[in-house]
Amino acid sequence: MTDLPEVSAPDLAALLASRLCHDIISPVGAVQSGLELLDEMPNDPESMALVRNSTKSAVAKLQFARIAYGASGSSAAQIDLGDARQVAEGFMGFERAELSWTGQRAYVPKNIAKLLLNLVVVANASVPRGRTVSVDITSLEPEVHAVVRASGTPLRVPAKFRALLAGETPAEPIDAHGVQPYYTLLLAREAGLEIALEMKDDAAIFTISPQREATAAASQAPSEAQLDAPAEALAPGLPAQGTPDVAVAAATVDAADPKI
Repeated sequence: MTDLPEVSAPDLAALLASRLCHDIISPVGAVQSGLELLDEMPNDPESMALVRNSTKSAVAKLQFARIAYGASGSSAAQIDLGDARQVAEGFMGFERAELSWTGQRAYVPKNIAKLLLNLVVVANASVPRGRTVSVDITSLEPEVHAVVRASGTPLRVPAKFRALLAGETPAEPIDAHGVQPYYTLLLAREAGLEIALEMKDDAAIFTISPQREATAAASQAPSEAQLDAPAEALAPGLPAQGTPDVAVAAATVDAADPKI
């Protein structure tokens, strides 16, 4: 799994709070501007539309952030992927790209749902002029497999995400601009998953799968049947456990010299 620079818990909380403020300051500022226009021109339809749309945008971003960045209950809480899809659709409703989400609806550990939502943010940032962002959840049990795809031109996967994914040491500490890509990879690590990035023509494909190290260790670990099997079954030719050393030595001498 990608090695990530260390960020303390207080710093991570502060950086995520800064990111959240950055996301909602624009629609909240637009609400304020609309209200000021209404003071000068009461019942102006354009000002009312500005206030209404900006309020909806701010609410959608806050609902999204509550799951994507927030605790969403206790540390061991599970999240309904239907709720994750709903907030993702609300968030993307005010972005240029269109969102499609396929896969079964189920309760999953919260870090898995948060990972999917944060990858939607990264994918959306990869197509600044918009087109499509798709989420395809192919498997949840026994292993998690999912693909998030960003399609559009120009295709610009955030440089900080690519650098962190490649294991590069950042020249500067993680800041409010780089905390979201960092948090995405941190969620993957905490969930025992890894992310692979593949770029094809006008598409960036983010593949979520179990960590290779964990999968390899599981495949190499002896099964219960192997652990319980007698020694001779595991290593033919070797004496079974409990054979007296003297008897083994005598048998070895007899085989070496028939005259004895």
